[in-house]
Amino acid sequence: MVKIAIVYYSMYGHIKQLADAEKKGIEEAGGEVKLFQIAETLPEEVLGKMYAAPKATDVEVLTDPSVLESYDAFLFGVPTRFGNFPAQWKTFWDKTGKQWSTGGFWGKYAGLFISTGTQGGGQESTALAAMSTLAHHGLIYVPLGYKYTFPLLSDLSEVRGGSPWGAGTFSAADGSRQPSAKELELAAAQGKAFYGVVSKVNFA
Repeated sequence: MVKIAIVYYSMYGHIKQLADAEKKGIEEAGGEVKLFQIAETLPEEVLGKMYAAPKATDVEVLTDPSVLESYDAFLFGVPTRFGNFPAQWKTFWDKTGKQWSTGGFWGKYAGLFISTGTQGGGQESTALAAMSTLAHHGLIYVPLGYKYTFPLLSDLSEVRGGSPWGAGTFSAADGSRQPSAKELELAAAQGKAFYGVVSKVNFA
């Protein structure tokens, strides 16, 4: 069976909620998946002043990128910082020199889901910015697209994150807004669709 990892960083818990929904979608489609969280880089004093949510204690913290070499496909959960990866994610990618130079991630599949504070906060620009990192590692990007999600993505009845690039949510500038039912539904649909793609690939 294809080995899938969901790797995320979440400061206020929004990306963690999407990660759980992505996991649900994969499992409902018949797949298995492992959750990892990116290591925090900020001191507790700073996190406290930012009113950051406690980190999940039941999700392994990924400190060594080589752990991912045994997986076939990834869904990366990214909270946007100025339309790009946050520092925690950048710190992780900066550790992947070995995988970059040896092709440790080459030919594996990857998708994205993203959180921003506002509607113009950079969900699509974050996905676009991530393409450079994926390309350098030889990762094959799997977009969410519209095939299974057109009714959700075309629904303008309420404010909603997400795009054909991947599921998404809006946190509000102070982190007070939580993922909506439609945003979680979109994330689950992405997990299901992603598994439908990678389950057909021969990773031998």
